[in-house]
Amino acid sequence: MARIEVRSLAKQYAAGTIAIQDVSFEVGSGEFVSIVGPSGCGKSTLLRIMSGLDHASAGSIETSFDSSRPALPAAMVFQEHAQLFPWMRLRENVAFAFDTLKLSRSEVERRVREQLEAVGLGDFLAAFPHELSGGMKQRAAVARAFAVDAPLLFMDEPFGALDEQTRIGLVATLGELWASSKKTVVFVTHGIEEAVTLSDRIVVMSSRPSTIREIVTVDLPRPRDPIALRSDAAFHRHVTRIWELLR
Repeated sequence: MARIEVRSLAKQYAAGTIAIQDVSFEVGSGEFVSIVGPSGCGKSTLLRIMSGLDHASAGSIETSFDSSRPALPAAMVFQEHAQLFPWMRLRENVAFAFDTLKLSRSEVERRVREQLEAVGLGDFLAAFPHELSGGMKQRAAVARAFAVDAPLLFMDEPFGALDEQTRIGLVATLGELWASSKKTVVFVTHGIEEAVTLSDRIVVMSSRPSTIREIVTVDLPRPRDPIALRSDAAFHRHVTRIWELLR
């Protein structure tokens, strides 16, 4: 398991633009935390800094996790499914993530098949990316992130480009995978209902220069069915509260 502490984080670009300032929060071990905010407020910038893909201008991030397991410390799923290599079959795309891990070939094959089956792609192991729909490619990206069994999972609007029906299905799949693995997840999204469905807590950001307006605790019981929740009064109270903060 893993946890993250963000302390007084700030990001200023060379041109002088301040993206985020004085951002502090914690992500507990096994917690699912979403980050929402206005477009362009720096949500993805914050996620990239937390994941080590970008650097902060000020502040610090402390990450702790069990380093005794043969796993990558973190995995990331992006919005664009271009992260799949077009010349590789699906099983090879997922297996590629294991190149830095000292695992047997049989163990890699077992994990690849198990995770692709978990996201409904067990019949497409030999398919090339161009033979898959956008939703299937994102399922593959999620499967790859879970297959390497990293304790930390960063997700940057992974379902943002998908149609609503596909997105709802992937939200349900992600919720099930997370419930069985209890990974620590930081999830950036524009989807308020999506965030409430998945999250333990939601970090609501202000417009730029972005700070935290409020951290909303989602106390809805689990498991959460994204369809059934649409008729749940408590669910809509959370959604309304977040919209009020964003407005």
